[in-house]
Amino acid sequence: MQSRGFYLKDILKIALPIMLGNIGFIMIGVGDVVVAGRHSTDTLAAISLATAITNCLLMLGIGILASVSSILANYRGGGIEAEKYFYPSLKFAMILALITSCLIFATIPLIDLMGFEAKLVPMIKEYFFITGFATFGGYLHCMAREYLQAFEIVLFPNILNIICIFLNIGLNILFVFGCGVIPEMGAVGLALASLITRYFMGIVLFLYCYKRVKIRSEKVAGYYKDLLRVGVPSSLAIMIEFIGFNAIAIIMGRVAGIYAAAHNLLTTLTSVSFMLPFSISIATSVKVGFSNGSKDYAALKRYALTGLNTCIGIMAFSGLVIYLFPEFLVSLFTIDKELIDVCLPIAAVLCFFQIFDGMQVALAGIFRGMKQTKIVMLSNFIGYWLISFPIGLLLGFKYNMNLLGFWYGIFIGSIVLCSIMLISLVRKFRKLEA
Repeated sequence: MQSRGFYLKDILKIALPIMLGNIGFIMIGVGDVVVAGRHSTDTLAAISLATAITNCLLMLGIGILASVSSILANYRGGGIEAEKYFYPSLKFAMILALITSCLIFATIPLIDLMGFEAKLVPMIKEYFFITGFATFGGYLHCMAREYLQAFEIVLFPNILNIICIFLNIGLNILFVFGCGVIPEMGAVGLALASLITRYFMGIVLFLYCYKRVKIRSEKVAGYYKDLLRVGVPSSLAIMIEFIGFNAIAIIMGRVAGIYAAAHNLLTTLTSVSFMLPFSISIATSVKVGFSNGSKDYAALKRYALTGLNTCIGIMAFSGLVIYLFPEFLVSLFTIDKELIDVCLPIAAVLCFFQIFDGMQVALAGIFRGMKQTKIVMLSNFIGYWLISFPIGLLLGFKYNMNLLGFWYGIFIGSIVLCSIMLISLVRKFRKLEA
């Protein structure tokens, strides 16, 4: 049996480029928040509410496409030729993009009925309209990245993410504030910058796949069944989490736009550190998937435990950084004193939430690699909707804790969902050993 260092090294070989790229990807979102916050608090509040809804809809397809890498890794482990699944994956991604785009457009008339501040509604609608067209570029990039990850080709896709940080920030500044003949566009400028960046990333990665991988098109109905069987519960699990987080922005945004802005700022802050365990989770999913396909259950368990422990360690360190430097971190995103005052008390909750956030993403990656994602969906539903949300409503409104009360609910819910998945994983390991 190999040493623990071997399994960690094997995971990190895949995870480090992904980590670099995922930090780049999230920094694109961070750039949106920073530029919006520098433009005005209203612009930040508008895109916070808009992305709170559009991200939930986008996760419908992205969650399913995230299963591409683990399924193809299982195929590779089982000795099945996996390269032929590129075109089926592409067709599947574009169908999902069309469905998601239609859902985004269909939601625009409902924005008037959601009770947001009147001054924010036009900006939210315009952001929605442009995002509906950006879906195809985003899904193309997601599919191509997942396909390459299945073959452990991770360097180029993630270098591309880093390059696009600068592309997106440059476009944000140009469109949001205006320059020369280009007028100041505010929230619309942010949406246009995202659209151009997503299509650039998608097309470049598609061309790389076309040149790098021997692609053949075949009828693979069984592959679509696997994508739906593994991807739909995984997608629903992600949507449950996203809807849970973003429902808070919507509810508190109806109270005051500053709460939506604060919630978006805090989730962006946690997302930066989250990209580290998320990258470990992706790599763990690929290695667990390969071991599962080859029926090497001893290696599967070692990869799973190594990935889990690494994720917990990273997020424990992240929580410590937030505990030591909360005001400095929040002030990186905004200079609004009132907004900073709303965020600082919640930063104390984030310190402890980080640990369980790292644990849950690691466990989700392990189960995805094992092609058993229903438990992830179930635990997320219980944690966020049966525990987190009711507690948040109680503390937020009955006890007048507002946004802080909802974050206490998120923290408690994350403990519950991690406990459910951890108990289930222990049982799975016992069955494999038997």
